[in-house]
Amino acid sequence: MIRSALIRLAIFGVLIVPPSLSAAASPKAEVRNTVDQVIATLKDKTLGDEARREKLTSIIRPRFDFRIMSQQVLGVNWRRATEDQKRRFIDLFSDLLESTYLNKIEQYTDEKVVYGEERIEEDRALVETGVVTKSTEIPIIYRMIRRDGEWKVYDVVIENVSLVRNYRSTYDEIAREEGIDRLLKRMEEKLAEPGMGSGRAGGGR
Repeated sequence: MIRSALIRLAIFGVLIVPPSLSAAASPKAEVRNTVDQVIATLKDKTLGDEARREKLTSIIRPRFDFRIMSQQVLGVNWRRATEDQKRRFIDLFSDLLESTYLNKIEQYTDEKVVYGEERIEEDRALVETGVVTKSTEIPIIYRMIRRDGEWKVYDVVIENVSLVRNYRSTYDEIAREEGIDRLLKRMEEKLAEPGMGSGRAGGGR
């Protein structure tokens, strides 16, 4: 349970970058500042659950490059989708990811985040990190892209498993077998399930 929560923390944390952070900051510096910001928010005892979630949510959306993630998750189905289907998928997928981590983030228990190498090639970057528990270190790599002077996350690789690839394996099957409209309907139904928080979801299928 703790291992799963830590992974979610690491993924969620890097998506939140303080607006005041300089656009010239390196990807690694942004990841470090982001994690510090998340941990500080989680430790703030003056915040109730709702206020904490609102604070986190208010800065999540600008930090994800949801369009690139959506293109990669849908794969060939992205090219087959209409503009309206693409827009709806981006909206639903962003809600899905947000709620997944908001619903799990409270399980954080003060484990340590360590930072490794940073590799930059033009407008793409990889940042290596790890979450250290009492028994192991979980390697996590953030794939980032520079847009308008800002570094944004477009994939997370946890113990050699890509978040984008994991979602793609699920959604591609539904889109191929049932069509994109049915995939969108399934996502809407998941987002509407009780206990998901503000009508949002915590899973793919």
